[in-house]
Amino acid sequence: MFLTVPEFIKILLSYAFRIFFLCGTLFAFLIISIWSLALLGYGPLVGHPDTYQWHAHEMVFGFVYAILAGFALTAVANWTGRDPVRGVELALLVAAWLLGRVGNIYFGAWPAEWVGILDMLFPCLFVYFFGREVLRGGNWRNAPLVVMIALLGGLNLLFHAGEALSPGLERISILLGVHTVLIIVALVGGRVVPSFTANWMRAQGHAESDLPRIVPLVDIAALILTVATGVAVTLAPVNPLSGAIALLAAAAHALRLARWSGQHTVREPLLFVMHVAYAWFPLGYLLVGISVFGGYMATVALHALTIGAIVGMILAMTTRVSLGHTGRPLRAARITVAIYVLWMITVLIRLSGPFFGGAYLYTVETAASVWLLLFILYGWVYWPILIRPRIDQ
Repeated sequence: MFLTVPEFIKILLSYAFRIFFLCGTLFAFLIISIWSLALLGYGPLVGHPDTYQWHAHEMVFGFVYAILAGFALTAVANWTGRDPVRGVELALLVAAWLLGRVGNIYFGAWPAEWVGILDMLFPCLFVYFFGREVLRGGNWRNAPLVVMIALLGGLNLLFHAGEALSPGLERISILLGVHTVLIIVALVGGRVVPSFTANWMRAQGHAESDLPRIVPLVDIAALILTVATGVAVTLAPVNPLSGAIALLAAAAHALRLARWSGQHTVREPLLFVMHVAYAWFPLGYLLVGISVFGGYMATVALHALTIGAIVGMILAMTTRVSLGHTGRPLRAARITVAIYVLWMITVLIRLSGPFFGGAYLYTVETAASVWLLLFILYGWVYWPILIRPRIDQ
């Protein structure tokens, strides 16, 4: 089926998940490619004042923020029954996101104030559009999500104001941004994973006694400890109390996950991968806690939460949403399963670095290579799905 340019643009701008899943996953590939080239002295980041900081910032405020926009602005239409943000408004939001990405590549060459302004256009518009839909739809249950998305934008502002306000504030803003995303993933994951699991298990004929159980006290404790850990390990990374809080967070998330009946979903990859992704919450906080006491490398432990929990849940949700919202059956093809496997390999290789001593950088480079392959396969499978009309129309 051949589409005209106007038809193609109309499809891309019909729902936020289409354009932002495309942009986000392409950017996930580009971030690692550009960063790897910069380490060798090539590419657009040559001359950038801090390539490592660029990499961390763009992963959080570029890649993750884009995927979050695709998910939230698509979901809010279902939550409220209102028309989705589409067309000109969505195009404006995408343009703002692109301007921010270009500005950050040329950070150091362009005036810092202009880069900051460009990079704040997207958060401001995102918060406005999402908040407007929640407010007009009376969807007060998701008001905390509006607050979290706004907080993420505020931390991006803090990043750009960091150099003028206080040395090291940029690093703190990025770390707090990571932990804000973890709060969002824990909040949303706590709703969708047990809900999707229960629906699938009922369809498979499982007894009600086997279905996931949500314990509000455990959920609240897990979320509070997620917030507390983020603040503690960011502001007091070597304080034993920070380590203790992280270990408590690991226990709370493990207890939460244990109630979701994940063992019954092994033969349904689209669902099982959500449980595997969430399992990186307890594993990640366990490693973070150990790192506070000097038993592991702190920066690598954080990758258990970023690549493991955050990216894992991104892959789980984007593959599912892309299929469901384009009228396709919720079944994972073999190549989708391969994408999930490559994600797990990436996490494990990245976490193995501290055990290889002088060969640590080789583990980073190998993990980056597997990451690139993972997103090549993702694009091969899901980009054609995202740029075509629903198959049931």
